[in-house]
Amino acid sequence: MKSRQTGKPENSLEEIQTVLHSRKVVIPSVPLPDPLAQNIEAIIALQAKAEKDLSRTQRVVETITAFIAHPKFLYCILLGVTLWMVVNLLPHGFGIPPFDPPPFEWLDHVLGLGSLLISTGVLITQNRQEKLTEQRMQLSLQLNLLSEQKIAKLIALVEELRRDIPNVRDRDDPEAEVMKQPADPHVVLEVLEKTLTEELEQLQQKDSSDS
Repeated sequence: MKSRQTGKPENSLEEIQTVLHSRKVVIPSVPLPDPLAQNIEAIIALQAKAEKDLSRTQRVVETITAFIAHPKFLYCILLGVTLWMVVNLLPHGFGIPPFDPPPFEWLDHVLGLGSLLISTGVLITQNRQEKLTEQRMQLSLQLNLLSEQKIAKLIALVEELRRDIPNVRDRDDPEAEVMKQPADPHVVLEVLEKTLTEELEQLQQKDSSDS
């Protein structure tokens, strides 16, 4: 599968597979249509770049967080707590003083510290994932706006072509006239905010009248 030259250096599939080996990303090996193959390679390249930009500390934290999210970690916690309690309860019968007798205050401290570390690791991982999600949303928004402008341009060209062809009856199409104008995202946002504000006011008035 070959990539077309786009004017920018692209990573080979071997380099991308090396970067994503730890994530176990499967790259399709069956023949695909050229545009679809380019899209897949572009998505993989974006993911590979995000993985290559990770610092060593971030990579270690995410590796630990990934293990914490696995069911095996739950079994490890249950096993560790059980052994801790058993070791501190059995010595009574053998005359050995326990290092953490009931109510297991040291165990409580260890679990509290572990919970703090786990929460911090999860927040660090979520923070990076949220940044990646925001970047993808920005990219999708830009592509959607560009697609909307292209569609509006195509409608305008089709309407112009329809008027110029003598064999096609010329007629007024108000809907096409509206659709060939690209939407202004600022206007759309203002309308959405205004509509949402009005709906919230109506709900508040309805709640106050019901009460």
